Amino acid sequence: MMSAEQNRLLTESGPETAGGALLRCYWQPVALADELQGERPLRPVKLLGQELVLFRDEAGRLGLLDRDCPHRNADLAFGRLEHGGLRCPFHGWLFDATGQCLETPAEPEGSTLCQRIRQASYPVVERSGVIWGYLGKGAPPAFPAFDCFEAPDTHVFAFKGLISCNWVQALEVGIDPAHASFLHRFFEDADAAANYGRQFRATSADSDLPMTTVLREYPRPVIEVEATQHGLRLTALRRINEAKTHVRVTGLVFPQAFHIPLSGEMTITQWHVPVDDTHCYWYAIFTSFAAPVDKAEMRRQRLETYSLPDYIPKFGAHNRYGFNPTEQRTSTYTGMGQDINVHDQWAVESQGAIQDRRREHLATTDKAIVAFRRMMFAAMKAVEAGERPPMALDDAAARRLHGPATMDGMGPTEGWQDYWPEVDRRRRANAPWSRLAAE
Repeated sequence: MMSAEQNRLLTESGPETAGGALLRCYWQPVALADELQGERPLRPVKLLGQELVLFRDEAGRLGLLDRDCPHRNADLAFGRLEHGGLRCPFHGWLFDATGQCLETPAEPEGSTLCQRIRQASYPVVERSGVIWGYLGKGAPPAFPAFDCFEAPDTHVFAFKGLISCNWVQALEVGIDPAHASFLHRFFEDADAAANYGRQFRATSADSDLPMTTVLREYPRPVIEVEATQHGLRLTALRRINEAKTHVRVTGLVFPQAFHIPLSGEMTITQWHVPVDDTHCYWYAIFTSFAAPVDKAEMRRQRLETYSLPDYIPKFGAHNRYGFNPTEQRTSTYTGMGQDINVHDQWAVESQGAIQDRRREHLATTDKAIVAFRRMMFAAMKAVEAGERPPMALDDAAARRLHGPATMDGMGPTEGWQDYWPEVDRRRRANAPWSRLAAE
């Protein structure tokens, strides 16, 4: 059972906390690239408890600055994008994408004040449809050579959504293989071809058995957890009979992401990013190993349950997550519609804004959650001691780290250990952009 002090350490993300110091060792998703489209490419953002402003200047350069103007602390989110930077409307002070003050136009002629003024700024890059910022000290780490970062823009799709709870409990649902048999149970199987881009609607590799059937009829997975370079590998085994076992391999990408198969041809890598200690965004990158992603359809599907411009869920505690008791009896286990993001949102938000882990009773199926928490505490101590935490990669290590491996397939009960890597390799070899396809 976790103590109150341990729970505090695990869930805090502010700049003066142990958890916040750890998270600042990594690139963090700041916004979707789509959010800087239009006539005024500027967004106020809150990340790890810090108020920031993200913008793209006239030359296309990205900037990520503290939100309060260093003159009199007015809100730069209302600034003017002009003359090579962001100008505060209060007194006209102008800042470039690096935070350097370029002009202080109300000061006397010949003033050199602007040369001595610099707004706090943070490294920022665009990768795979997501804009990433680094809020830590020193040089940022390198991006690993993961599929979601190696695939061309045509083969990735990014989206996000707000969750009203602490980031840790939002992440932990993704490293819990057992919950899918209940929380995401559908009483009738849908046509996989008609559910492009929807989780748990596809047919597993080497099987004509719908994934929904597997989850519904075989709810007691044997779960194995293995430490890897990227964090943890999770294997969920659902024995069908003496000859066949359903094998699902997923993973934790330390510290904030999980990696799962969407179908035989697509994977999802999903980060959980603190806004503050009681809200977070999930950012997902869908990666296709076959045809280019149908981005318009993927976006249309997700906008059925999220509202722009802030990607706020249309279903939540305010409308009981769309709960319908008739549906719960006849169609879905939750009675909360067909979108599994709504199911997950209810599960983690219902735990409270910050889960009180003193009241939980972990079970055998929670072994990945236990391992993750131990990793978090060990990594916090490493950072406090001035050491490099896991996955804060240098260039050489990042180039060597591929994958992560993941799959969902119907394999042999005896020999599944050899089966799943071959299915993962087969998918990569068929991708026109992958490293294996070139070999």
